[in-house]
Amino acid sequence: MKTPTLLLAFLPLITFSVLARVLPSHAIGVAALAAVLAALIALAADRPPWPPKILTACSLVLFAVLAVLGFALVDDRSRLATWGGAGVGIVLGLAVLALVPVMPFTMQFARQTVPSPRWHTPSFRRINRVLSTAWGLALVALGVSRTAAAAADGHRAVEVVFGAVVPVLIIVYMLKFSRTYPDRVMSEQTDHAPAASQAGHDETAPPGERSAP
Repeated sequence: MKTPTLLLAFLPLITFSVLARVLPSHAIGVAALAAVLAALIALAADRPPWPPKILTACSLVLFAVLAVLGFALVDDRSRLATWGGAGVGIVLGLAVLALVPVMPFTMQFARQTVPSPRWHTPSFRRINRVLSTAWGLALVALGVSRTAAAAADGHRAVEVVFGAVVPVLIIVYMLKFSRTYPDRVMSEQTDHAPAASQAGHDETAPPGERSAP
């Protein structure tokens, strides 16, 4: 799974998270609209362009709704910026988790680099279920962390730790996990294959030719 391609899918969330922190609260609609544009750019830049990536499509819908609310709710923009801005990770993470039994979102990225004969193997499905579940939980954790930062109410150190440091650490760890976990699973299967093959050989060999214990 290529990290740049995965980062492209998270471009809307990254764009919104950065702008929501640097722009004033009344500009929450602007931050959401920029995230919508980032989602459209990600969809246009993706190859193949169809079918669209599930994560990018969910982000497009989520930030489009947030943009409409951001421009329409004149009196509640500050509250929307505080809690809606922090909660997008939770919403996106729950959407990812809900889709795991149907279509793990990482499967679309994996199919770009994995040969098609392996798409229906148990190991391919297992890897993508684990990765998608891990990303869903990570996004929920990211949203919870940013919600904690929003609830800090002026405690600058808490806001920095839970609003910036923890989310960055979560994303960095998950990018590393997405890169190493498939190789680890395949390596374990390769290590077990010779042992299973040898066991099968011993069982079918004549008694005098079986391996000694």
